[in-house]
Order: sequence, then structure tokens, then C-alpha cells
Amino acid sequence: MTLDAFIHYVILPLLGGGIVLAFVRLVRGPSLPDRVVALDLMATLIIALSAAYAVATGQHAYLDAAIVLALITFLGTVAFAYYLHRRDGGA
Repeated sequence: MTLDAFIHYVILPLLGGGIVLAFVRLVRGPSLPDRVVALDLMATLIIALSAAYAVATGQHAYLDAAIVLALITFLGTVAFAYYLHRRDGGA
């Protein structure tokens, strides 16, 4: 089995399944932090999916998109943590 076939038949379906499970958690999450963590997990899995696809196809543009998505996700997580800190009466 080549690396390309392994990525297409094993890695990509597993990452897709993880995205579906994280989406279920996003919809059903009982609290706001649960939903934000699920959304962060979905973004991380999409980054991994993009990187695996870039390795399989040899197209580097997917890696650039993954880097941009990682930066946006990081800023979103920091903003949400700041929001929770301010909401709970933090300084």
C-alpha cells in the first residue's frame, strides 16, 4: 500500500468521521464552552485533513490554507477565553 492510498483509504475517512463526531458534540453540547471546544476540534481536524490531502496530492496550497485556518482558530480560542474570563468577573 502506497502512502497516497493509505491517506485516501484510511486517514481521510478517519478524519472525516472525527469531524462528524465533533459536529454532533457542537450541536448537542450542553454548555457554551463545550460547543467552543467542539468547534476548535473541528478546525483542528480540518487542518489535519488539509495537510494529509496536501501530502497525498503534492499541492502545497492546502498547507497554506491550513496555516491560515490554524492562526484564525488560535485567535478565536484566545478571544473566547478572554470573553469567559470577563464574563465570570475576572479583571
